[in-house]
Amino acid sequence: MMRNWLLQRRLDLKLTQEDVATNADIARTTYASIEQGLRNPSVPVAKRIGAVLEFNWTIFFEDKCHESCNVNSA
Repeated sequence: MMRNWLLQRRLDLKLTQEDVATNADIARTTYASIEQGLRNPSVPVAKRIGAVLEFNWTIFFEDKCHESCNVNSA
C-alpha cells in the first residue's frame, strides 16, 4: 500500500528519495521501501524522516492513516 501522503510531502518540498534518505541517515532503498509501504520505519527512523519532511512522525503509527492525513500538523 503506497504511502501517497509521504510521496506528496517529499515532492512538495522538492526533495528526492536520496535527499530524504541522506538527511535521515538511512539508505535510499530503505526510504523507498517505507514510501512504497513495503516496510514500516522504527521509531527513531520515523522521527528522522518526520524531521526532514517537517511532519509529525507519529503519523506512521496511526491505526487508520489514509490519504487525508494532515502531515502539516508537526
